[in-house]
Amino acid sequence: MPVSPDQGSTGGGDIVTLTGSHFTGASAVHYGLRQAAGFTVVNDSSAATVTPSGRGPAAVTVTTAGGTGFVGTFFYLPPPSFRLVPPSAGPRTGGNIVTLIGVGLSTTSDVSFGTQAAEFSVESDGRLTVTVPASGAETTVVIIVRSRGGVAGGVTYTYLDVPTIDRITPDSGPVDGGNIVVITGTGFSYATGVAFDGIPALSYRIASDTEIDALLPSGEPGLADVTITTLGGTATATSVYAYLGRFAVLGGESVTNAGPTSVTGDLGTSPGVSVTGFPPGQLNGTFHIADADALQVRAELAATCDEAVNRQPDTSISGDLGGQTLVPGVYHAASSIALTGALTLDAQDDHNARWVFQIGSTLTTATASRVQLVNGASARNVIWLIGSSATLGPASSLSGRILAVTSITLNPGATVNGQVSARNGSVTLDSNTITRAW
Repeated sequence: MPVSPDQGSTGGGDIVTLTGSHFTGASAVHYGLRQAAGFTVVNDSSAATVTPSGRGPAAVTVTTAGGTGFVGTFFYLPPPSFRLVPPSAGPRTGGNIVTLIGVGLSTTSDVSFGTQAAEFSVESDGRLTVTVPASGAETTVVIIVRSRGGVAGGVTYTYLDVPTIDRITPDSGPVDGGNIVVITGTGFSYATGVAFDGIPALSYRIASDTEIDALLPSGEPGLADVTITTLGGTATATSVYAYLGRFAVLGGESVTNAGPTSVTGDLGTSPGVSVTGFPPGQLNGTFHIADADALQVRAELAATCDEAVNRQPDTSISGDLGGQTLVPGVYHAASSIALTGALTLDAQDDHNARWVFQIGSTLTTATASRVQLVNGASARNVIWLIGSSATLGPASSLSGRILAVTSITLNPGATVNGQVSARNGSVTLDSNTITRAW
């Protein structure tokens, strides 16, 4: 090729070799009307030149004592320009593919992300496909494209760390889903997905780089993994969210009621089949009489009881709990426990704080006694594990899940914010209010 290369920058300064004849004694080289910025006659058939600035196609001529001769055409190329097709971020390990769209890209010779060279493929004059290199020390870098037309930059790319998950609040909810949880951690700004045991969240909102609010899908009872996927990678927290059963009342043998009891949540029996007193009792839920759901919940109840009873106690308790304030923990009583007056459960601003009461024999609450939840305490995180039977006095109020091995009796006016489950015997109600706590 008589002019090599035959393309270059409008700003000039490119080294171009001319090949022809009779170059000896050349006095001038022109690119169009402009003299070359410099030239050296190598031999009679070759000259090394430096292009001046220019635009468009330019005729290249060499002048000697014998006259001026046309050698070939040099094409001035405009400098490249481009934009990065979103997203403009990715993992520090690189390896992801991005696309640069612009003009003047067909003669690209080099693409770099900061100081790191990238592999690329020229798709057309307006498109480059680039494999992002691994990051160096910097988090945000400038993408540089070099072509025969010049150098283009000014477009930034951000390297992201793999996200982390610190906490789910609340960390449990109904199997039906539809509730909102707050996920805290790091690296959430470029989140592309949130899932619970592999099932995508119904929706989610990126509140900040450290918080995502997610609307839960339905799930299976039990512990679920939480996964957050971002452009920087994927984080999975194992068994950190509990899907809770929808039952408010479960009797092993039967459920009986007298008076205008109100139950919010499902009510069932298993293996027994006897449910009486509805109406006058009102159920804001579904009856499950020894069906598959009731059988499953009874099995879950047994598993919960076994897990709770095997927990290592933090503190021993005895007698009457009235007038006490208890922080989260596992409390063990060798025999019976009473409650007269108020028991306060203080979460100390930890919304996932939990209490487990391992009561060896019976729980009996006096008239108008109550359990008070303060500083973020939640009824769903309180378990009353009763070795035999529980009896709630008239007009008393208890918060938490009452899981009794034998039976549970609620006297007139007693209320439960939580769940009432008798594993082997009966649940007896009389003008009560029971509200599932999730």
